[in-house]
This record gives sequence, C-alpha cells and structure tokens, in this order.
Amino acid sequence: MNEDITTQRISEEDIQRQLRFCGEIRTLCQGRPEGPPLACVQTYGCQQNVADSQRIMGMLRDMGCAFTQDPYEADVVVLNTCAIRENAEKKVFGAVGQLVHAKEKNPDLLLCVCGCMAQQASVADKIKHSYRHVDLVFGPQALWKFPELLYETWRSKKRIFSIADERGAIAEGLPVVRESGIKAWVSIMYGCNNFCSYCIVPYVRGRERSRKVEDILAEVRSLAEAGYKEITLLGQNVNSYGKDLDKPMDFADLLQEIDKIPGDYLIRFMTSHPKDAGQKLFETMAACTHTARQLHLPVQSGSSRVLKAMNRGYTREQYLEKVRLARAAMPDLVLTSDIIIGFPGESEEEAMETVSLIEEVRYDALFTFIYSPRPGTPAAKLPDPVSRAEKQVWFDKLLDSQNRISGELHRAYTGRTVQVLVDGESGDATWPLSSRTHGGRLVHLKGDRALIGRYAQVRITGSNTWALFGEVL
Repeated sequence: MNEDITTQRISEEDIQRQLRFCGEIRTLCQGRPEGPPLACVQTYGCQQNVADSQRIMGMLRDMGCAFTQDPYEADVVVLNTCAIRENAEKKVFGAVGQLVHAKEKNPDLLLCVCGCMAQQASVADKIKHSYRHVDLVFGPQALWKFPELLYETWRSKKRIFSIADERGAIAEGLPVVRESGIKAWVSIMYGCNNFCSYCIVPYVRGRERSRKVEDILAEVRSLAEAGYKEITLLGQNVNSYGKDLDKPMDFADLLQEIDKIPGDYLIRFMTSHPKDAGQKLFETMAACTHTARQLHLPVQSGSSRVLKAMNRGYTREQYLEKVRLARAAMPDLVLTSDIIIGFPGESEEEAMETVSLIEEVRYDALFTFIYSPRPGTPAAKLPDPVSRAEKQVWFDKLLDSQNRISGELHRAYTGRTVQVLVDGESGDATWPLSSRTHGGRLVHLKGDRALIGRYAQVRITGSNTWALFGEVL
C-alpha cells in the first residue's frame, strides 16, 4: 500500500492516558460543596461537529461533569466552531465576546474554543490577542487529547493553544454522550482530499482517513441493539471511504456490511461527492433494506465552467447523468443538494444555468448560499467584480424556483399514507410532534408525546414549501 495514504491511528496506550487525565480531574473535583462541575458545550456548523461535541461531552462526563445549557452557570464552556462560512465565524466571535461577562462573574471559569475555526492560525492569533479571557484553543486534530489539554490549562493557570498542523489520525475508544436515544451520528472517516477551491475543510480537518470496518460495524451494532432508530454515517465525502485501508473496501461495500446487522433501524449518510458517486452505490442503496431512499448530492453550480473553477471534478452533463442513474435505481428517491450562488467570476448567465438545472432535476429541497470567501482558499484570491446586491437578485430567483418546486412536490404527498419516525416535539401547539419520512421529509403531526421514538403510519393531510402535515392512523 502507498505509504503516503497510510492512516495514523492513536494507540490504545495514548487513549488510556487521556482516560487517566479524566480520572485525575474527576478525583480533584470530588467532594466540592457546590456539587459536580457544570459543563456547557455549544456547537456550530455541520453534523460532524455535532458528533465531535458528543465525544467532548463524553470526556467531560468522565471527568465528573454534569451538563448545563447556560454558560453563565458553567465551570467549563466549550465552543465547537465552524469555519465554512463568514456568518458562522461572526456568530462565534460574538458568542466569545459575550462570555467575557461569564468570566467576570466566575473567574475560575475555563473557556475553550475548538473546532475548524480554532485550527486556523489567523483565528487563533485573533483570540490570543483580542479575547484574552479564552483559556484553551485546539483544532479538530487535537480533539482526542482534550482531557490532557484541559488538565494542563487548569493546573498551570496558563492559556494553551494546540493548533499545530498535525497529521490527522483516527482515535477509537473515546467516550461519547448521545443526546438522543432515537438518532445517532457515526463518523466513518475524517478529513478531505478534494480541495474544492472555495472550501477551507481540507486545511483545517486534514487529509482523508477511514475508520476500520470492524470498528464502524461494532458501533452501529451497539446502537441498533440499544434501540436507535436512525443512524447517520458521516464523512466529508463518504464515497472516498476505504482508500487508505489495507483491505480493499469502498463505501457501497460498507453499506452492504452494515445492512447485515439485525435491527429495526434506518441508515442515512452524508455527504456524497458527485464525482465519486455512481452506479454501484445507487444499486447498493436500492438493495439494502436498512438504507434510506434519500441522497444528498451537492451540485454547487449548474455551469460546467464554474464547476471547473470550483475544482469539483465533474460537468453539468455528468452530474445530470448521475441523477438519472440514481432515480432509475430508486424511483422513490428523495434528492437534495447544496448550491452556491455568486462564485467569483460567475456571470448572470451562469447563475441562471444553475436555476435551469434545478428546474430540470426538481430537487425535493436545497441548501442554498451566497458565496462567502474563506481566507486561505484559492477562490478567495480570485477577482470578484459582481456586487453582493446583484448576487442577491440571482439568489432570490433561485429560491423562487426551488420554493415552487418544493411546494409542488410536497402537495403531491397529500392523501398518501407514509411511514414516519416520530423524533421529537415541534414547538407548535397545533402540530406538536415532528417526524421524518423514509426519504427524510419533515412531517408535523398531531398526537401524544408517547409516540416519540416510534414508527407510525401517517396520512398526509396538507403541506407547505418546507414540510408536510399529517395525522397518525
């Protein structure tokens, strides 16, 4: 095997060392008259960050912490950050700035900033000099040694920054706190090798590295046995899974192995890169009894020229062919995507090519964004003569088209009976329960909280652009 793609794995000895630091902190905190220390973990960004925060919470629990959602009553606050878009960074800096008041109220508060933002040298430098109440900063590659970093911060009373450009690794055996007994996230790989010209992820999360098949299967099996109903496999590009493993195994093969695990559960996954998704994946999805008929396939642009400038690795025509193959294999497929409007150098005509693509594909839903430059990426250096106001006009046209399409597709559900997983409360007095169809469509329901965590047959009685409404049969 090519040595360049060999994945480094954190040794069992190193993991046990971190668990010992958890024990040291737990011992030091025992017998506090005010009770166990309280930890507050706030998560920004993607599902991978949610999964990372659950590992952080697992380590904090092993340190003897209880949890609170109020940072002003916490002894430890962890902000797990996102660097994908400028607005996410602004929110984080706003939150960090506000927490100076929590530090004034409790000078012993340990304030930690981690995640993708923290891995950027420019961000760490800004925190170091402008947010001096932050005690600990560490990036995704250092997450596995959080107990040691926190212990050193606490005992030394010094600020610690662990943002070295370390080679990404796989750490198994870290504790986890899952906040729901219904849905679970399972990371199957970390990092990214694609280097899309607008994206910061490869620079902050490192190169692609896959977990061993047996470790993934053991985690999924334990979740199925514990009664979890929905398990989502995570990776920046799940279709690249297995390229660094000693034994050949691709993502479709992994789905087949997971599908053999008995249980009443559904497998979802994200995200698929179009250049690596193909016939084998689609046919495997169709054949697996546990795999949802849902595919998130980010296209980003409908213009082949813009796609090339984005370094996406496919053309408009190639993408459309993959959509055709996926729907041929799964006629009931629910298809969603990501779109970026206003990439540097994009013309109005090219933006309208994206609008025409969504009219042709007719996605069930889209995640849409106006281009946000990320310092350190190639696209941030490109000339960008189009004003934000003009990009907003293009963006509004895109939204008008997609909202109409989503509304039409949702209206077609009216009168149908579908199976849903009731997954929580909606916060709406009229439709108090939220649920998801097999294809991931949101359904608001009337019913008792006792339904939460159960599958139900539902008749769809209405819809809007964003959701369906139904009654339990």
